[in-house]
Amino acid sequence: MLMRSSTLFLRTLRDDPADAEVDSHKLLVRAGYIRRAAPGIYTWLPLGLRVLGNVERIVREEMAAAGAQEIHFPALLPREPYEATNRWTEYGPNLFRLKDRRENDYLLAPTHEEMFTLVVKDLYSSYKDLALTLYQIQTKYRDEARPRAGLLRGREFVMKDAYSFDVDAESHAASYAAQRDAYERIFDRLGLPYVIVAATSGAMGGSRSEEFLVPSPVGEDTYVRSAGGYAANVEAVTTPVPDARAYDDLPAAHVEDTPDSTTIATLVDAANALHPRADRPWTAADTLKNVVVAVAHPDGEREVVVIGVPGDREVDPKRLEAAFAPAEVEQAGDADFAAHPELVKGYIGPAVLGPNAGGEREVDDDAHAGADGAARGRVRSGAVRYLLDPRVVAGTRWVTGANEEGRHVFDLVAGRDFTADGTIEAAEVRAGDPAPDGSGALELARGIEMGHVFDLGTKYSEALGLTVLDQNGKSRVVHMGSYGIGVSRAVAAIAEAYHDDKGLAWPVAVAPAQVHIVATGRDEEVFAAADALAVALDAAGLDVLYDDRRKVSPGVKFADAELIGLPVTVVVGRGLAEGTVEVRRRASGVTEQVPVADAADVVVETVASLR
Repeated sequence: MLMRSSTLFLRTLRDDPADAEVDSHKLLVRAGYIRRAAPGIYTWLPLGLRVLGNVERIVREEMAAAGAQEIHFPALLPREPYEATNRWTEYGPNLFRLKDRRENDYLLAPTHEEMFTLVVKDLYSSYKDLALTLYQIQTKYRDEARPRAGLLRGREFVMKDAYSFDVDAESHAASYAAQRDAYERIFDRLGLPYVIVAATSGAMGGSRSEEFLVPSPVGEDTYVRSAGGYAANVEAVTTPVPDARAYDDLPAAHVEDTPDSTTIATLVDAANALHPRADRPWTAADTLKNVVVAVAHPDGEREVVVIGVPGDREVDPKRLEAAFAPAEVEQAGDADFAAHPELVKGYIGPAVLGPNAGGEREVDDDAHAGADGAARGRVRSGAVRYLLDPRVVAGTRWVTGANEEGRHVFDLVAGRDFTADGTIEAAEVRAGDPAPDGSGALELARGIEMGHVFDLGTKYSEALGLTVLDQNGKSRVVHMGSYGIGVSRAVAAIAEAYHDDKGLAWPVAVAPAQVHIVATGRDEEVFAAADALAVALDAAGLDVLYDDRRKVSPGVKFADAELIGLPVTVVVGRGLAEGTVEVRRRASGVTEQVPVADAADVVVETVASLR
């Protein structure tokens, strides 16, 4: 395909857009690939749509190689299937809900598990029909509270989602492996470095999930890895639980005055100043911090919960959200404290919490509880639910709130003086923490989530009645897997990985064109030679962008070429008098002077060497 700058729908910008925070957002807008339509919603312009199309092509080729078949669902869907799986409420405010003129409920699909399940249920009924893997590339919608970073976190995005259907868990393992392998090939072809990490399943459900992350300082996902090979999203990291300790000889708990000590730092200062101990100073690690949060359950109920963590650790918001998913979590507000006067800000202790407070209690655990279990339940009556970090084991002793203004309790021993409703993985993970599998110390890094594979088990097939008859004529609930790739996000991730201070530098596999021909000067001979080269390269099967603008300066053309970032630039200008043109490789900056007669062949070979 031959595109000409004089007619291409393209305007580059010299300044970064005001709302852009990351390089991919800045450059994709400035180079004329996308334009903002609304917060988190973007228009794809011709060059951007070509990059998106190239990513989709690679995905389709590898899905076909893995045995998946493509279908396409509508984005506008009825409420009923999502009601059957409880996701109409579980998705909470992230779901775009709307009504038609007859007041029927619809949604803009965030994912399509229900629809895939139902279409297979409609058409297949025997084990002989399986194994089956279907996929689509479709626009998805999520009402992000804080869309940011351009295409990396939007309200409308393009996603590839695939679903496998197998008669049992054993045969599902082969489908899962095929998709996982296909993902590795896809990201290799896209030129994206990636790591595969264990992850939580969140609102998707299921027993196993893994994320494909592209390491990047602008990534919203924090992951960990160890020298011994452990790798996980920080939300999925479990804490090695210390052994319980004997506490028969520990001193009795005692309440002391600790005025003006509403923070861990001021508590440590007060303890050392007013109640020093002989063996060593008090530190934050000796304190038990009790953090009050409000949990908004999908059915609309609001519950106050207290999280107890060692005072030298912060509560990680993402780990906290994962522990309570699909409910949403926020810091407790004034109204929450007013509803629970027993919670004395800055001085909260276990005595008024959970089972320590007495009274009737009924703690639910819903069907989607994860490894932590108790986090997802709720207290129906009685005291505020109390969840503890796994490090707070029996026999550990703490300095914590005495539930009185200006007072803390010292030598409060877990298991002897207090208990909790359960444990929760919500404390921050630090570099140097031990890996859960014993493979060494953890390192922390950031990454962009590009793909996610799930073993869904029978969550959706059970809810929607997807069964088949096995070889013995017995009804079997179908085992499912789910496999997603952020297609539009991949465009941004590639832009993050391939750019410099001058602009984008696309890998040849996804670039909107392989060659950018720049005609400089005003001589007719220059434009004639550039035009002939453009036609020759087009005939050779290359996609070409030809800057044929006659009233634009060479400096502006060069700046545009570097900003747009095609793999190879050919400059037709001053060298033409000596019978040469300049061939530049955008990524490396390597240039060479090539005879005009050989230019087409050299460019074809150069592009081939970059594939």
